[in-house]
Parts: sequence; structure tokens; C-alpha cells
Amino acid sequence: MAEQRIPKRSEVDKQYTWAIEDIYPTDEAWAEDLARLGEIPDRIKAFKGRLGESGDTLLEFLKLSDDISVLVDSLANYAQRKSDEDTAVSKYQAMMGQLMSYYVEINSAGSFETPELISISDERMSELYKEQPALELYRLNLDRIRRKKEHVLSENEERIMALAGDALSSPENIFSMFSDADLKFPDALDKDGNAHQVTHGSYSPLMQQSDRVLRKSVFESMYHTYDKFKNTMASTLSAQIKSVQFYSKARKYSSSLEASLEAHEVPVEVYTNLIEAVHQNMHYMYDYVALRKRLLGVDELHFYDLYTHIVSDVEMKITFDQAKETVLKALAPMGEDYLNIMREGFANRWIDVFENEGKASGAYSAGARVHPFVMLNHKDTLNCMFTLAHEMGHAIHSYLSNKNQPVAYSDYVIFVAEVASTCNEALLMQYLLKNTDDKREKAYLINYFLEQFRTTLYRQTMFAEFELKINELVASGESLTADMLNSIYTELNKLYFGEGMTYDPEITLEWARIPHFYYNYYVYQYATGYSAAIALSTRILNEGESAVKDYIGFLSGGCSKDPISLLRGAGVDMATAEPINKALKLFGSLIGQMDDLMK
Repeated sequence: MAEQRIPKRSEVDKQYTWAIEDIYPTDEAWAEDLARLGEIPDRIKAFKGRLGESGDTLLEFLKLSDDISVLVDSLANYAQRKSDEDTAVSKYQAMMGQLMSYYVEINSAGSFETPELISISDERMSELYKEQPALELYRLNLDRIRRKKEHVLSENEERIMALAGDALSSPENIFSMFSDADLKFPDALDKDGNAHQVTHGSYSPLMQQSDRVLRKSVFESMYHTYDKFKNTMASTLSAQIKSVQFYSKARKYSSSLEASLEAHEVPVEVYTNLIEAVHQNMHYMYDYVALRKRLLGVDELHFYDLYTHIVSDVEMKITFDQAKETVLKALAPMGEDYLNIMREGFANRWIDVFENEGKASGAYSAGARVHPFVMLNHKDTLNCMFTLAHEMGHAIHSYLSNKNQPVAYSDYVIFVAEVASTCNEALLMQYLLKNTDDKREKAYLINYFLEQFRTTLYRQTMFAEFELKINELVASGESLTADMLNSIYTELNKLYFGEGMTYDPEITLEWARIPHFYYNYYVYQYATGYSAAIALSTRILNEGESAVKDYIGFLSGGCSKDPISLLRGAGVDMATAEPINKALKLFGSLIGQMDDLMK
């Protein structure tokens, strides 16, 4: 008998859906605000050639920019969240398309902004600050723009870049529609011949099952399907990388990596230091592979064996309500103010909880100004409880930054985004380990902790290295083919997993299903964020109130400082490899603890 099928959106209990009506009560209300957006380009054009004429004029323009940000935030969050509820509903895809068209017009109308601001002399800027003291609020943002002088183009060239924005985002949109809405996977069969529906949402829970026949079937269902479309997926990813390369070359950066990281004030060395540090600590991963192989009692360790629990006789089924209760207890060291924000989110439907047909896969938090919106696909597993803690970390980061920073500085950069989420996870793990005396359960939890290191620090660094390699190939004039991508991905798997793994040919296609390769050097931040989170959670538990105060200051900082400085204020220096090395040393010690417990 096949398992219960995924419900339609209309069948999901409202209490488990997010309160999208908090942004707009109806689609018609959204359309009214979209019409307001249509008036914006003419208002922007009225400032052309005038930004340096007076302090009042410049202030008025910057306030208009803030207003546009708030309006676009609401419009985008509503349309995208509605689209993600069921990606097969074309109406909300069309709404996103309408919004993007308006946004391109706005960017085109404002293409004069950066060239004009850069052309203002330092002497004149000083005069403008004196004329209008309220401009001091924007000094940091203005300095950030003016520092990029060598990468700013002429007004006409900036207009062309703005007009190209919609086309350059097409590869990500195509991937999302194909992978989430169109692609279907055959059912997987367990050892008894029962069918299990394979979706992006069900893949991970099924891969954690003890039934090896089922895991292998799920693995093959996923990757044999992608294999049928490997040339399409390679072309789509190639188009994405070409878009990234176009942007970096047009703006005269030495590489796409520099262009991406400089946009967030992160030195390139942070990226390369991460890869080097992980390479130097690869022996821990090889030790873990050997331990997993031995404890599973298999002659060959396959990639479909990586996610199942080593401690097979411990089952932790955690309902959503139980997950909420446990997460609140685990985060008690953060103090009542922090917990009250989380309780508010639980009580007021910030979260879209369960999977439904067509719903976007995975999980995320979107920091809308009205309040954050969190997407989950909860499956009553330990992993899903950690996902809840993770995404609510993002949500509270957004909530505090929006509450404590003006519009201009409320949107934190992605480099620090993963710190808040993984710090919550680290505190949850320490709570769970502290509150069990059962050796088997403790071993089960340590196994989960080890998997966090493997999947977040090692795997995401492998993704980061893959992304860097394919960008470098395209920059050198190479074309990305499916065979080339498969070859690069296979070699990286061999480097990161060592000789203890059996290399299933299906794993070469994993690159085809990873959405983060369309986010422009995003994945490395999972690894750096995890390293920072381990350090910060340790400090919070050891030092208490003073560490929490520093950490809340970091969460409330938005982008009011560069990300390295914000993290230093919280107590960790990500400009060095020290946090990465310390985190991987902890990984090594956990392997030893796991070995001892299982004996």
C-alpha cells in the first residue's frame, strides 16, 4: 500500500499556514500598491542631475529610496510567498513577473544615481552634510557607494545594466520552475515492495530511513530523473554562470568572486581561507567515513548510506508542537526578550509548516518588514526540529534588525545571515545532549551533530569549491557541459570523502539539483556561519549575560557596520581561519566520543 499522498494547498489547516494577509488582505490590495509603484520612475527622474545641488534635495532623494524599498519589500514578499505556496499556480508567477518589470523600470530610471553620487567632489559632499545635518544618517551608505568608483559605469551603461537585470535573472527562474513545479520523480520501493512518493520535500526524510533498499531506490529515483535532463540542467547552470561573469566583467572586477564578495564587504581571503582550512582538516572527514562504515556494518559505504542514522534503534519522532516547546527550552540562555519574539512568531502564524502539492521545496525565512515569514516542510523528525530553530534564528535576526535600524541599514548582508540560524542550532544540540543520560540517545544526537558538521562545514565548502571552479572555467572561455560538470563534481567528492566511499555514478548529478548554485557564491557562508555559530554559542553558554548582550547587538546591527566588524563585536573574528579550525577540531573530538559510546 502506498503511503499517504501530499495534500493540496486547500486541504491544509489554516493554523499551519503563514498569515500572508498581514502584508495585503487580498490580491486586489497588492495590485493597488503595484500601481503606485508604476508612478515611481517619473518621481525618480525628477532628481536627475540634481543630487549635488543641495543637502535638502539629496535628503529628499534618499528618503524616496527608503520609501521605494519598503514598498517593493511588501510587494515582493506577498507575490513570492503566494507563489511558493503552490508553484503550479501561474497567477502568482505572473505577479512576480509584473513586479520585476516595474522594478527594472525603477532601476533604469535611477541609473544616474551612482554615477552622480560618485561625481560629487569630497569638498562638495562636506558642504552638503553641513547644509543638511539629517544627511549624517546616510553617510555610511554614501561612503559605500563612493568607494566603488572604479566599478561604476557611465549613466547610459548603468541604464543598460539595469535593463539587463530581468534577463540575467532568468536562469534561476527557469531552474526553479523546472525543478520545483515541472519535475516529477517515480515512486521509490521499500524492501517489502511498498511505494513511497519522492519529492524534494520527502527526499531527505526517506534517505534517513533504516531500510537500505528504500534509500537506494529513493537515491536512484532522484538522480536517474535528473540524468534524463542533464544537458538541460547543464545549459541552465552555464547560463547562470555566464550571467555572473557578465556582471563582474562589465563592472571591471578581477573575478566574479571578488565582485560578489565586495558587494557585501567580505575579503576574498575569507572564501579561500575556508577552502584551505577544510583541506588541511580533511583527515577528520576520512575518519568519520570510516567510523560510519564500521558502525553501519556494511562492506561498502554508498552515498545513499550517508544520511541514515548510525544508531538505528533510537527513534525520535517530534511533532511540530513538540519541536516548538523544545526549541524554546533550548534557547532559554538567550533570555526572555529573545524568547518572547519567538513566541510571538509561533502564536501569530509567521510559519508555513507542512508540505502541500506544488509548494516550494526546502525551508527559508523571508524578513518582511511587517514581520518575518518562515517556510518549512515539517516531517516530525529531529532534522525538522533543527530546521525550525535554524529558520527562526533568521527570522529573529530580521525582526531585530528591522526594529533597531533605519530602513537604509536594516537589511543585513548574507555573510552574517547564517550565523544567527546556526547559533540557534548549536544551542539546541547542547541542550539535547545535556538533558539525556541514555547512552544510545546521546550517541544518536552526536551522530546528528556530526552530520551537521559533514553537511554544513564540509559539504557546503565542497559546493563552494565547485562553484569557484566552474566560474573560473567560464572566465577562461570554457563552456560548461554535463560531462564536464559531472567530472568536476566526481573529483571533488573523491577529495572530500576519501577512499572509504564507494562512488555511485548517480552522485555525479547532484550538482543538477542544488538551487544554491544560482545564488552567486552563497554556499560558503553556511560553512563560515556554522564556524562562527559554534564559537558564539560556546561563548553564550560559558559567559552568560554579557555574551548574550553582545550577540543581541550583532543581531540588531543590520548592515550598520561591515560584517567582519559586526561579528568581532559579538566575539568572533572571521577574518582568520581560527574559528574554522576550532570547529573542525570539535568535529574530531565528537568522532572520538561517538566511537567510545558505540563500544
